[in-house]
Amino acid sequence: MSSPATPPQPAPAGDDRNLVPAEASPVITLEDRMRGFWDSYRKVVYAICALVVLGIIGKGAMESFEAQREEGVRKAYAAATTPEQLKAFAGANASHSLAGVAHLRLADDAFKAGKPADAAAAYEKAAGILKTGPLAARARVGLALSQVLAGKPADGAKILGQVAAEEKEFKAVRAEAIYHLCSLAAEAGQSDEVQKRVDELMKLDVSSPWTQRAMALRASLPPAAAPAADAKKEAAVAPAGVQVKAPGK
Repeated sequence: MSSPATPPQPAPAGDDRNLVPAEASPVITLEDRMRGFWDSYRKVVYAICALVVLGIIGKGAMESFEAQREEGVRKAYAAATTPEQLKAFAGANASHSLAGVAHLRLADDAFKAGKPADAAAAYEKAAGILKTGPLAARARVGLALSQVLAGKPADGAKILGQVAAEEKEFKAVRAEAIYHLCSLAAEAGQSDEVQKRVDELMKLDVSSPWTQRAMALRASLPPAAAPAADAKKEAAVAPAGVQVKAPGK
């Protein structure tokens, strides 16, 4: 009698005998991955590239527009040769630095014409637009001197003191401000204040023409601290530092 057939044994868990051999599996290369990424995201990439190109074009167009506008403003300023034209230009380009220069020119003209109130108003506008730099400093000094001539010596002296105390300001501008303070003190007969201002100028710039003028002014004072001579009054309130063609001289 034959032996009964042995029943087949169930395959143990984790048996990999029915899997495809490793060498028969497809190999996913970097190229395949890149192709898959491109197929999935190419529209997004195209959109980003388009935005970048549009941004570059827009930036170039804006720069070109600003350059054309700047050129137009410069031409308009160059064409403004009368007070009326300067006022119109300054009003049309109120935030531009050349508007500050236009106000400065108007202020200089008013100062020379003996109109200190008008000069002070124009100098103040110029200083407010120009903010910094030699022209802004000249506008502040011009404002101070105009206020002195307009009967506000205390206001003018305050501005001159501020300019004189600013260490970052140009030496020439500070020296001019100190000299005008010295001149005002001489007019008031304050010999101690005159000496103080001369000492400041000597410390700031001994070779400055403003220092030389201040020393000459001190030498002209009587020893007893008497008021300065009338001939010095004109130098105190209308110095050459605010002339149109030669500021600070």
